[in-house]
Amino acid sequence: MKNFVLEKIINEKLFNNYNHDIVPNGLQIEGDKIVKKIITGVSICQDLLDAALHHKANAIIVHHGYLWNKEPKYIHNVQRNRLKTILTHNINLYSWHLPLDIHPELGNNIQISKKLNIFVKGEILPYVLWGVLEPRISGFDFSKKIEKIFKKKPIHFYKNAPNYINRIAWCSGKGQNFIKEAYKFGIDAFLTGEVSEETIYIAKELGIHFFALGHYCSEKDGIKSLGEWLHKTYNLDVIFIDIYNPA
Repeated sequence: MKNFVLEKIINEKLFNNYNHDIVPNGLQIEGDKIVKKIITGVSICQDLLDAALHHKANAIIVHHGYLWNKEPKYIHNVQRNRLKTILTHNINLYSWHLPLDIHPELGNNIQISKKLNIFVKGEILPYVLWGVLEPRISGFDFSKKIEKIFKKKPIHFYKNAPNYINRIAWCSGKGQNFIKEAYKFGIDAFLTGEVSEETIYIAKELGIHFFALGHYCSEKDGIKSLGEWLHKTYNLDVIFIDIYNPA
């Protein structure tokens, strides 16, 4: 498949024609004209690039790519080494950020609901969903369920929280700042990827459960699902690379 055709079909699938983001989505670095093998992963890093070379892939699709608004405009050290690998080997680098968080079929948020059997009721904000757990479940049992399904023990803070969780809101990645908006919907728990120091005080004073999966862990399934869709729909050769990251 031609590299710009691949960009077009993913843009159409992820409704990328209207989304505003802090990073450009799509083909960020042009490589070979024909994409033969694709590596997918959460974030661009040297390990992912080395995996692409190992598998003889000439395209990489990630959730966290390059050219962020606040990213330094110089190319030194780590950035230089990564770009040298990409350009030397004619690798196409694609990235989709917010479109892959919020997509109703493939997105990170919807994948969390599927894995944890949350019945989605709606959205609080474009990046924050809310739903119910039926039957309700204790905070401790829900924490154990998260650990079993995601193979990672979450940060769980529950001071002043109710014993059982029925209504829950969630946002993958760096969603801790949405906790107050989520609380207004009368939730018992809020789940996200990251945690800030002040988040714990807020959860305590609001009297709700707070769960943090880790940014990486909460955003593996969106990019993985995109790769599976590409393989199923277009018979493309796609390999997901899971690079351990505890954060």
